[in-house]
Amino acid sequence: MIKAQRGTKDIFGLEAAIWQGIVQKAKNVFTSAGFEEIKTPIFEATELFSRGVGDSSDIVNKEMYTFSVGGADKTASSITLRPENTAGVVRAYIEHNLNRQSPPQKFWYFGPMFRYERPQAGRQRQFHQIGVEMFGIKEAAADAEAILCAVSFLKAIGLNSLEVEINSLGCKKCKGEYRSSIKEVLAPYLEKLCDDCKMRYEKNPLRILDCKNEECQKILELEEVKKVIYKDYICDECKEHFEELKKYLDELNIKYSINKLMVRGLDYYNRTVFEIKSSALGSQSAVCGGGRYDTLVEMLGGSPTPAVGFAMGVERLYSLIEKPLESDDLKLDYYIVSTNTLEAMKLASKLREKNVKADYDMQKRKFSKQLEKAAKAAKKAIILGEDEIEKGFYSVKDLKTGEQRRVNSFDELV
Repeated sequence: MIKAQRGTKDIFGLEAAIWQGIVQKAKNVFTSAGFEEIKTPIFEATELFSRGVGDSSDIVNKEMYTFSVGGADKTASSITLRPENTAGVVRAYIEHNLNRQSPPQKFWYFGPMFRYERPQAGRQRQFHQIGVEMFGIKEAAADAEAILCAVSFLKAIGLNSLEVEINSLGCKKCKGEYRSSIKEVLAPYLEKLCDDCKMRYEKNPLRILDCKNEECQKILELEEVKKVIYKDYICDECKEHFEELKKYLDELNIKYSINKLMVRGLDYYNRTVFEIKSSALGSQSAVCGGGRYDTLVEMLGGSPTPAVGFAMGVERLYSLIEKPLESDDLKLDYYIVSTNTLEAMKLASKLREKNVKADYDMQKRKFSKQLEKAAKAAKKAIILGEDEIEKGFYSVKDLKTGEQRRVNSFDELV
């Protein structure tokens, strides 16, 4: 028997219905805030991610599904299944000259992403993300708008115990100074760092602050290292930006804390970075991450454009929200019980044209068997026997209460 590949999952039945509800809530919240949906290709040129996401990230170094395409009569090229969607949206923004429209340009998306990593609870090799990207606004209001939209969506799906963590990585200038200070203070401990952090030390030392390795954590807890980590290094302009963001969040009654160790896992972030954690089901879990990436559009060939966004994993959201044991949304409005397949088919067709969910038996089984099926599949059954067909009425049975009544017209049925 052929089974689904490791790290992938079939989604159907009640789970699929709940997923649809999550995505619909995202659409409602984001479109009400002026975001337009964008769908980008599932695969892109590998260079988009190696340049955009950054070659110091675990994604580029370890986790991308990359393929060479092209034969003898074609130009060989490398493509990658998207491991995240920000770079793809930025590519679309540049390719379609969306910068010519008045800012902000606001987009939201939902779709599958792919990373080759060890599958575990809430984390798959094919996983799904909901996210937003906003272009053209350099002010802290855009950062606050992104956080506000994320919090609003999470509350809309029932996650209310939320904690927002924020940090500022600074701009290119002060971020560079901070990187140099981190490298200098960690130099004596380089050999004790994990293999990943030894590589990060050369390419992006800030990523070391985000390492979960126990030995690396011990080094980060040393007093001389903590002095550098918690030093107020950002320039006046970045400091003003961060203070303005905090004012917005205060006025919006969004509770937050500052986490100086938060740098996020992707190289393109600058200034504001944030994570939103939920205490649903008793354990705290990060459900959303994002931040500002003011240099990425230019890095990928566009004109300088400030930008901010976030993403959240649908699998993680699904694991945290309260789920019903069953859903009436999955059930048909009517199941037609009849041994006259043609009349049942005609009635089902008319009902479906009126957006009424209806089905019928195609096997001419006994009424008792059809009623058993109806009880599992539908809210009500339409009994369509010889008497009903001849005299032009319908017998409708409520499958929850058992009540049965006569309906004299199709309009009344609808």
